[in-house]
Amino acid sequence: MPGHTQNDVVIAAPLDLVWDMTNDVESWPQLFSEYASAEIISREGNRTTFRLTMHPDQDGKVWSWVSEREPDRDTLTVRARRVETGPFAYMNIVWQYEKVPEGTRMVWTQDFAMRPDAPVDDAWMTDNINRNSKVQMALIRDRIEQAAGERRPVSMMSD
Repeated sequence: MPGHTQNDVVIAAPLDLVWDMTNDVESWPQLFSEYASAEIISREGNRTTFRLTMHPDQDGKVWSWVSEREPDRDTLTVRARRVETGPFAYMNIVWQYEKVPEGTRMVWTQDFAMRPDAPVDDAWMTDNINRNSKVQMALIRDRIEQAAGERRPVSMMSD
């Protein structure tokens, strides 16, 4: 059975800021903790093709792959897929954004299947993606909220 995950986070920031920061692929190494670099390979219309390189894992292995993403501002969605699939038979991701009273809700839906010769199966990868998505989304939320100036000092000292 193929893998499927869906994770979401509410960010106390305007939709335009959330959209702009999360779709600025070049800045992903400052937004996500897992990426060492994001290199743009090409842009064609709304589609961006890019290489992501992760920080070395616990065994010192560096994972890298090419993906493409196509944002659609009118529908507040982004469709992405791995071009270099590595251990995946396929990996498709949909990012959805919506205005909510608290700010912006961002949803990641990932559909994938592992190759038969991959070192892990679909169930293992589903658990891994669910764990990691929560960590990365919380980090992204905090960084965007900080950029939006949503965090206020607990107390102000006065003379």
